[in-house]
Amino acid sequence: MAMNVGSSSEEDEVVSTINTTPLVDVMLVLLIIFLITIPVVTHTVQLSLPKEVNIAVATKPENINISVNKDGDIFWNQVLVPDTDALFQRLSKVATLTPQPEVMIRGDERARYESVGRVLFQCTRASIQKVKFVTEPPPKG
Repeated sequence: MAMNVGSSSEEDEVVSTINTTPLVDVMLVLLIIFLITIPVVTHTVQLSLPKEVNIAVATKPENINISVNKDGDIFWNQVLVPDTDALFQRLSKVATLTPQPEVMIRGDERARYESVGRVLFQCTRASIQKVKFVTEPPPKG
């Protein structure tokens, strides 16, 4: 009396599927570790950032107002300056005065940065010590 428990052909089959359970376990552990450590890493330095402050500037008669409109035209106290070389000549004369007056640049919000940058470059080139940008105060509300 012989008993046949299983056929030998079933034991010889190879399992060709990948067991993904350990991979999923490892990925979940890594995800939890990253979720815990990232907020700690990004907020390690305590800082007190500056608040927006708008200080009213008293306009002195010796200050120079240079305006740049949206087309890139440069104005020296409401007088059109033909080009940046003429602006440099005027700034060079002003730079020799004692005390040196402040230059206040007023750029139109639609003016290209390049136009305002040219004025700032000419101020630097003429050795102007104090250059300020005039802006609109933030709306109250």
